Amino acid sequence: MIGAALMLLASQLGSAPTPPPPPVSAPIAAPLQFAPPIGQPMTYRVTSRRLGRDGAMMNYTLVYALQWDRAGRGLQLAATLRRIETDARPELAQMLTGLLQPLIGEPMTYLVAPDGSSIDLVDPEAQWQRVLGKVQDMAAKAAQGEARQMAGLLAAMTPVERDRLASADVRALVAPANSSIPASAKDGTDIAVDQDGNRRTVTEVERSEVKAGDAARSLKIATTWTIDTATGLVLGERRETWTGGADGGEPRLAEERIRELAAGDPG
Repeated sequence: MIGAALMLLASQLGSAPTPPPPPVSAPIAAPLQFAPPIGQPMTYRVTSRRLGRDGAMMNYTLVYALQWDRAGRGLQLAATLRRIETDARPELAQMLTGLLQPLIGEPMTYLVAPDGSSIDLVDPEAQWQRVLGKVQDMAAKAAQGEARQMAGLLAAMTPVERDRLASADVRALVAPANSSIPASAKDGTDIAVDQDGNRRTVTEVERSEVKAGDAARSLKIATTWTIDTATGLVLGERRETWTGGADGGEPRLAEERIRELAAGDPG
């Protein structure tokens, strides 16, 4: 027994140690470049769906025409809201889209940094003055008090509010400048990132509770961004807001926003 043990020990000491397995390398995400298609028309659709009082979802879609061109060392983006499509009743459609009506047909021009890190309206005051001219015409021709009131709200907007109204959807297109796309997880959120070729998918899920009288309702907001890492553009975004019943019932979709970018002119 002792001899066998000594022979086993000698064989272990004389053999080379087994090297540890090499570490498994994490997949390397494709670098995010910024090279939008120059001189090619694009269609950008932003659809919002909201739960109405009758329990049905109301839909309305903003349809933009886009085109990228070079401007010095940077880039220029021309964005024009072509039309608004909706299935809501006329009075509800006016409430949902009234503030955007004067922007239809008005080209908005942006200067974008070469790396896509910033996007700014070119001469925002002059562009907004053209919009206000249409607002004044609307107010003069309006037969309803609501239309005149809507025109007054537009005219009273601060520069920050004007920029948000005219540019929020357009700014969401440029991934390097889109601060809403999470770089890492934060309290109360789950983050997932997947890379498939040049297509990166980022998903963020936020959970919380909101008070509804004496009861608490669950709230979940799930957002998914689809990014083309070769162009730096956000090809799609879907944001869903789900609310749970106070009695623990099944969550219900209360609101949804879908942004979609495609090649070609919207017509």
